[in-house]
Amino acid sequence: MLVATRPSAEAQQSKKLARLGYVSATHRSIDLSRAEAIRMGLRELGYVEGRNIAIEYRYAEGQRDRYDGLLAELVRLNRATNFIPVIMTGGGADPVEAGLVKSLSRPGGNVTGITNVSTELGGKRLELLKEIVPKPARVAVLYDPVLPASVGDVKEILPTAARPLKLTVVPWELRAEESVEKAFAKLRKKDPPDGLYVLGGALIRANRDHITQFALTSRLPSTYFQKEPVDAGGLMHYGVDMEASYRRVAYYVDRLLKGAKPADLPIEQPTKFELVINLKTARQIGVVIPPHVLARADKVIK
Repeated sequence: MLVATRPSAEAQQSKKLARLGYVSATHRSIDLSRAEAIRMGLRELGYVEGRNIAIEYRYAEGQRDRYDGLLAELVRLNRATNFIPVIMTGGGADPVEAGLVKSLSRPGGNVTGITNVSTELGGKRLELLKEIVPKPARVAVLYDPVLPASVGDVKEILPTAARPLKLTVVPWELRAEESVEKAFAKLRKKDPPDGLYVLGGALIRANRDHITQFALTSRLPSTYFQKEPVDAGGLMHYGVDMEASYRRVAYYVDRLLKGAKPADLPIEQPTKFELVINLKTARQIGVVIPPHVLARADKVIK
């Protein structure tokens, strides 16, 4: 997700209204809580939508080929300056490795914000899955092969974390040109796994309901990169508190609107993590969550 900030034509005249461009790779309905987290953060700093700030929302609805066009559309709205600061947050590749910034401490360009990349979380999710299901042998990892961060997880991070746990990680691609039902049919036919590990990305989020329903009907214990699938029927999530990260976007908006340069604003890494468990789903698939795991949960859905 990117939030581009710029002064509007109205701001040139009244000095009261600023305008943001908000671009999400997924659907509006799926993205509601994150957009609201930004608005809440802005209100806490005195920015009220429609009063002294305006937000242009754009949603790619899980279609990668729409993303560049939406960004270009927002850029064309800009009549005040050719330099548009960009605030990033959400999942994705390491911004330094991707060439977006020079370093986290000194970005050096027009991009700043929050990076939620953490190599330790993959192993932690597998550990929790092992604690909940003591004898899993094969864990299918559902991922989008177009995303470099997900490919890195599948090829390096997860296999390394799985070895001491005596788990076999089975990569399973979800491609935009292939229906979710077809991908799952092949997974059932080949060698049914004992658990499901779902990575992130716009394509995964756009197919959230299909994925959680597959896990339920297959009685598969599932762990997710993001929290929303657990609210929708997935079993478990451990990871960055994304709403806290999105709320933090308001800090960057405030600093930029007060004259700071994105090149000088350090990129922050996550400090708040959460464990979410859906007990209703556990009962449906016949899994008993150990008391010591429940005690560590930040949220339990009953």
